[in-house]
Amino acid sequence: MAATIAVTRERREGETRCAVTPETVKKLTALGATVRVEAGTGVGSSIPDDDYAAAGASVLADTKAVLSGADVLLKVRGPTAQETSALKTSAVVVALLDAWRDKETVKALAGAGVTAFAMEFVPRITRAQVMDVLSSQANLAGYRAVIEAAAAYSKGFPMMMTAAGTVAAAKVFVMGAGVAGLQAIATARRLGAVVTATDVRPASKEQVESLGAKFIAVEDEEFRAAETAGGYAKAMSAEYQAKQAELTAAHIVKQDVVITTALIPGRPAPRLVTAAHVASMKPGSVLVDLAIENGGNVEGAKLNEVVTTTNGVTIVGHGNLPGRIAADASALYARNLFAFLGLILKEGAVTLDLEDEILKAAVVTHGGEIVHEGVRG
Repeated sequence: MAATIAVTRERREGETRCAVTPETVKKLTALGATVRVEAGTGVGSSIPDDDYAAAGASVLADTKAVLSGADVLLKVRGPTAQETSALKTSAVVVALLDAWRDKETVKALAGAGVTAFAMEFVPRITRAQVMDVLSSQANLAGYRAVIEAAAAYSKGFPMMMTAAGTVAAAKVFVMGAGVAGLQAIATARRLGAVVTATDVRPASKEQVESLGAKFIAVEDEEFRAAETAGGYAKAMSAEYQAKQAELTAAHIVKQDVVITTALIPGRPAPRLVTAAHVASMKPGSVLVDLAIENGGNVEGAKLNEVVTTTNGVTIVGHGNLPGRIAADASALYARNLFAFLGLILKEGAVTLDLEDEILKAAVVTHGGEIVHEGVRG
């Protein structure tokens, strides 16, 4: 029996993205699935309801009608309690659940008996690259961080030779050279800034330099072993952090813009920029904290606020930076979800193989229980 796939409006504050686009609706219906979309789902991503209907979706104004009997619910953020309660027990939920922090949503999903997959847990393996939501969204976040920095900075980024004199290029320091950081480096370079970057993973040095930026780090033995098998940064020792902090402090004072991107899965974001660092920066300097939703890398940063310090430094703490480029973010996210659904939909019907290495890594609730070891505790 063909699956019914439901997509509802995002109800979490500030979320402008959506889980399907007309492109992926067409692909899903081509597989034989029935797609129901709640009216207004694509508003934040500039997708009218008529475009969904033209692609083959049923567009319904009533949320319960969208969810009634649905086999799969696709979301960007986790469903609300009301949405979860409207699902049948055999339903499958696929979303960015923020499962390590949003315990209430996870408990509600388990209590409803549904099988829920957290897209943030999709493993970083070759097979799953096309499903890697964290990378697709971080890429856009890194780009947007530079745009936000340029908007907040009272000078230009490139060096400009004019009849009235020369305008110096901005100095941009990117802290964390993962997907978001590398895109930030590339974007800042395109805008003409002089870019430096740092990261605790040794593999990042070559990547940073390939983009034309200078790499800044304490390159000792701990640094050379500071990457997990999954490609994430390890937490560093207090001794290394002290040495890196000394180097960072001397570097930050010379910078016009600092962009921080450091995240450690399942843990609060590490503090990279202290109040003392901020106090050492020139008036007019800008910091953009991409990790603000996980506690922030910058002391003094506030979620969803732009703060100006007493010494004239601007700290940008916008949450959900991909949502500030929502049309592209939704397009990439929807393609990630479509690829993931390829593991769940067989001949248009839902077929779960929880021994599949990708599904096994991403499943959070099943059979009325929280089954993900990292979330259960």
